[in-house]
Amino acid sequence: MMTRCLNCFSICGPLERNPHSRPSKDIMEKPYTTNADTHHESEESRNGLEGREIINEDMKLHPENSNEELDDSSRRISKNIILNHDFSGGLDLWHPNCCDAYIVSEKNGHAGESLSKLQGRFVVVTNRKECWQGLEQDITDRVSVSASYSVCAWVAISGDSSHGTQDVLATLKLEKQDGSVDFLFIGRTCASMDRWEKVEGKFSLDNPPRRAIFYLEGPSNGINLLIRSVVICCSQRSTLADGDENIVQNPQFDGGLNSWSGRGCNAVLHDSMAEGKVLPKTGKFFVSTANRSQNWNGIQQEISGRVQRKLAYEVFATVRLFGDNITSSDIRATLWLKQDNREQYIGISSVQATDKDWVQLQGKFLVNGSPSRVVIFLEGPPPGTDILLNNLIVKHAAKVPPPPPPGTKNIDFGVNIIANSNLNDGTNGWFPLGDCTLSAQYGSPHIAPPMARDSLGFLEPLSGRYILATHRTQTWMGPAQMITEKVKLYLTYQVSAWVRIGNQATKPQTINIALGVDTQWVNGGQVECANDGRWNEIGASFRIEKPPSKIMVYVQGPDPGVDLMLAGLQIFPVDRCLRFQKLKKQTDTIRKRDVVLKLRSSDSSKLLGSSVKIRQTQSSFPIGSCIGRANIDNEDIAEFFTKYFNWGVFENELKWYWTESQQGNLNYRDADDLMKLCNSHGIQVRGHCIFWEVESAVPSWVRSLNKNDMLSAVENRLTSLLTKYMGCFKHYDVNNEMLHGSFFKDHLGDEIRATMFKKANLIDPPVTLFVNDYNVEDGFDARSLPEKYIEHILSLQEQGAPVGGIGIQGHTSSPVGSIVCSALDKLAILGLPIWFTELDAASDNEYIRADDLEVMLREAFAHPAVGGIMLWGFWELCMSRQNAHLVNAEGDINEAGKRLLALKKEWSTHIHGCFNEQGQVAFRGFHGSYEAQVELPTGKVSKTFVVEQGNEPLVIYVDL
Repeated sequence: MMTRCLNCFSICGPLERNPHSRPSKDIMEKPYTTNADTHHESEESRNGLEGREIINEDMKLHPENSNEELDDSSRRISKNIILNHDFSGGLDLWHPNCCDAYIVSEKNGHAGESLSKLQGRFVVVTNRKECWQGLEQDITDRVSVSASYSVCAWVAISGDSSHGTQDVLATLKLEKQDGSVDFLFIGRTCASMDRWEKVEGKFSLDNPPRRAIFYLEGPSNGINLLIRSVVICCSQRSTLADGDENIVQNPQFDGGLNSWSGRGCNAVLHDSMAEGKVLPKTGKFFVSTANRSQNWNGIQQEISGRVQRKLAYEVFATVRLFGDNITSSDIRATLWLKQDNREQYIGISSVQATDKDWVQLQGKFLVNGSPSRVVIFLEGPPPGTDILLNNLIVKHAAKVPPPPPPGTKNIDFGVNIIANSNLNDGTNGWFPLGDCTLSAQYGSPHIAPPMARDSLGFLEPLSGRYILATHRTQTWMGPAQMITEKVKLYLTYQVSAWVRIGNQATKPQTINIALGVDTQWVNGGQVECANDGRWNEIGASFRIEKPPSKIMVYVQGPDPGVDLMLAGLQIFPVDRCLRFQKLKKQTDTIRKRDVVLKLRSSDSSKLLGSSVKIRQTQSSFPIGSCIGRANIDNEDIAEFFTKYFNWGVFENELKWYWTESQQGNLNYRDADDLMKLCNSHGIQVRGHCIFWEVESAVPSWVRSLNKNDMLSAVENRLTSLLTKYMGCFKHYDVNNEMLHGSFFKDHLGDEIRATMFKKANLIDPPVTLFVNDYNVEDGFDARSLPEKYIEHILSLQEQGAPVGGIGIQGHTSSPVGSIVCSALDKLAILGLPIWFTELDAASDNEYIRADDLEVMLREAFAHPAVGGIMLWGFWELCMSRQNAHLVNAEGDINEAGKRLLALKKEWSTHIHGCFNEQGQVAFRGFHGSYEAQVELPTGKVSKTFVVEQGNEPLVIYVDL
């Protein structure tokens, strides 16, 4: 074994930095489902067919009635990585995905009129109940990141002739090293019943997957998919294998430790470790750290001069752990930049690494400014644990076409997918999860819960029967039901039920409706129940975006020994477009006003033939976004922000850990730069936040103080911040997330929260002081349901806190309008303005993301208690939440961004008309500023005016 050591060298020094100096999110994210039904091929079968050389002109398989000849350019000798590509070996190595398949050949006859038109040997995929069901083959061991692949498959369909033609898709399922799953669209064709059609496409892999499954899918349920042959050939070798595109120098350590160094520790070159038990995954060498004493110690390379600003870069690293006292830990890839004496850390990605095997870390980053120095490094595990790096790739990220909008035809909106929901057939269809007992009882509400009624309108009365779960010995035990075949991908499902607990409870209990989607838990709603004999409404939503093999819904939560009761459980797909019509009418009532534009002139002849163009120049309704100091170095980001938003909030730059990371060393420079940008464009600003109640967000030096010193630090923070920016901020979030954290309350007493509000009000009286929290509007978290938020606000007010506004963060997933509206209605009884303060919507599919965003924007804009909407970012790689961006990293506006701009256009007023005989033009316009240009026979006259909220028509006079 060879080992070479390089002493530690620190590019920027072993600076201690707060983990929150990177973009943070004020949210606990919920898991998405990723598993799908797949199969392994046998090793014996694969070895028996590996390495056949065949001709790539559909490999001499020209379907007789295809009416198409392949290009001569494709008639070259090439290696097909699909085994048993023409089904000459039957279905060997092929697997039907949750359906059935059989071989048809001329020997056994082509049964059926539709099949008789198709000649040769082919496979029929039948008993398909979902469009994604088809035929698949595992190609994991036959694909490489160093190549591009061309795909050609001949397909047809059979079945109900009324369907005509059907889309057939070629898809690649990629299981990543971290267990997540991606689906890569390759190509599609319009298949028919009387001829073979060709599916063509290309793909390449950015990083080695744990598994790669190729499959054909697409036709509607009930339609058979016919496949004649499949060819996948390597069409081009990537130059990346030679390092031409990789900006990392010596990426696989063939040049020893050249260009590499330890970051606050040593870097050591190896060809093996642990007596040969640890070997490189690829290549001949790998590097390990040695003598790590801090979490930020690791392996680094300076890449200054090789990174271009405003370009997105992909990062791939093969890593693992080595140490005596740890088996798993996060390894993080981080970028350090220095520009104009300002340092920035960009978190690229992290992966859960182990000491058992190599894993793949991957992520992306964007450099907005023009840094003088850039260093990429790996960090994360606790001191004493070494990081092993086998290779590192950093390259310009390829632009990937967005996935198509999901098909949602023939959906039974509002239809409950739960069997025997009313228990008319006892407990049939239900089963106990765990060793508990289920029985049907009588005595539950006869009406559906309010949120369900709001979504569905009139509903038949419930039966009054409920499931009683007794003898529960674990919190997860309760009633359950399988719903695998009933859930459609990409649909938003609303969950609604009545729940109650038994009298064994000695304290309030949380009840949760959950879904087991393969191995993942999906939250279907929570509520806290008291032992008071009352039924409680539980309502939330969910969406499944990846094909699962099984889905189970179950009800859980109360302590062992506490009985659980469930009545009227409904899970139904929501028709969002239907609700939008209602919201548009509400918006017209709430956000518009009648306006009459009148001409005044001593000479009435001047009015004849007059016309007017009325243009709204500014909306009075706040729609804003957060912005970060590093982001505005990118002029494209700054331009989008100032062009489309009229309010702003600083993402991190006003938080205590940012402005005073070390006691007494105040840093308001970044906040000053952002304030200057906003002021120069007339953008109003919210202050987020003075304090943050969650302990991990409190500066480390504050956490170490005794009570008296901590109280002094709190008072100094209030005085310093609010005095400096007196009159600059319109709002302050005083103490962020008090429903989810209690640091200051625990250390300084219950009264400290109200004290913060009172002292802030004394220093800067005009500013509106907000509470701010998450999971308020979605039903996912029993700690922050509207009822809990109301109790919290009333408690603060009783202690004298001048609470002036209610902040709902709005980090949403699968939102349902009636649930959001219900939360707003409940909070509105306090008479305070409600703002969505950190709104974002996340989905891999930008069309789904756009739909979610539209739900939230329309619900907010149509509700009279909502005073404004703030997005929590908009630019890819500049947001705390992945897959929530409206603009792609290099400036392309995606579907979610287009939806926002379309709504802003819909919510503005533009009129072109003629004055009547009385010299009047009447219209109904959105609140805001206007410019009218009157065109007279003698010339033009301009008039500016403001339409404010009001019930009476606004009369505007134009003097001629």
